[in-house]
Amino acid sequence: MFLALINLSLLEVHFLILLLLLIVGLSALIYGGDILTSGASSISVNMRINPIIVGLTVVSIATSMPEMATTMVAAKDSPEIAIGNILGSNIANIGLILGFIALFSPLKTTKRMVRREVPFLLFVSALFCFFSFGGGFNHLEGLFLIFLITTYLVYIVKTAKRGSKIEFENVLDGKSVPLKLRSTKFAIFLMITGAVLLAIGADTLVGASVEIAMRMGVSELLVGLTMVAIGTSLPELAASIAAVRAGSSDICTGNIVGSCLFNILLIGGGVSLVWGIKISDRPMFLELSGFLLLPCLLLLFFRSSYTISRKEGIVLLFAYASIISLSVLSIY
Repeated sequence: MFLALINLSLLEVHFLILLLLLIVGLSALIYGGDILTSGASSISVNMRINPIIVGLTVVSIATSMPEMATTMVAAKDSPEIAIGNILGSNIANIGLILGFIALFSPLKTTKRMVRREVPFLLFVSALFCFFSFGGGFNHLEGLFLIFLITTYLVYIVKTAKRGSKIEFENVLDGKSVPLKLRSTKFAIFLMITGAVLLAIGADTLVGASVEIAMRMGVSELLVGLTMVAIGTSLPELAASIAAVRAGSSDICTGNIVGSCLFNILLIGGGVSLVWGIKISDRPMFLELSGFLLLPCLLLLFFRSSYTISRKEGIVLLFAYASIISLSVLSIY
């Protein structure tokens, strides 16, 4: 761990220093996720991948790296932060990020998202809830989640090969790609640098968050659902805002849906496979219900008009605020 390498004992650190470490960790995550996304998106364009695939895979994987790093670090010693981060990140991605962006610009999507990706997200969300009721995630369940994400990626690659010439031309124009294109060599450098920043940021954020929670008597689950989940979802917010400003809402919605899928399958499956995730005896019906409710709302809104309107954005924001507020009340 980064903090261990510099022989820093958080138990002896002043509270203001902990807050500073928290800010440093969040900043590293945000900046690392941003440049990793920039490099990954440039590579995807250089490889001739169409916009919706860019959003579903390269951008969503890149912006999910903070969740991966944070959850992997937290899972061994602070499992409630790990599970809270997965739940909270998906709740924030759909309720907070899509809701916030829809207030300023209605989000349009494609039939593919409505017929394939969003229903698949709803299915894996229900599967995640089912596994959670067993007291946690064992290695076998983690392996099954990894199998699902592997199968999904193979499917994505095959459908990407069938993408039309028009779709690719839309990727190449500046209106469909929210990030500045780089050469492949420089893009690889950005990805490596971003990965390093994400690792350092995740370690610092988790360490400082756990110590602050312990000193203030705050539940680790609440820290994971709010502070850590929102912090690690900021790259998705930045990428989504950039996509909408560039007039490419398909990358925005693809990024959010793809990130939610990777949070459950890649992150949840990977962490379960390596460490296993134990869940405390405290019931999480409220958090899991919200985790399942928001994909349902997303599918409902998309099916009505293939768009999330401003009014529907307000509904998503209200749902997010209600879930988090009721979760806080139930914990205390």
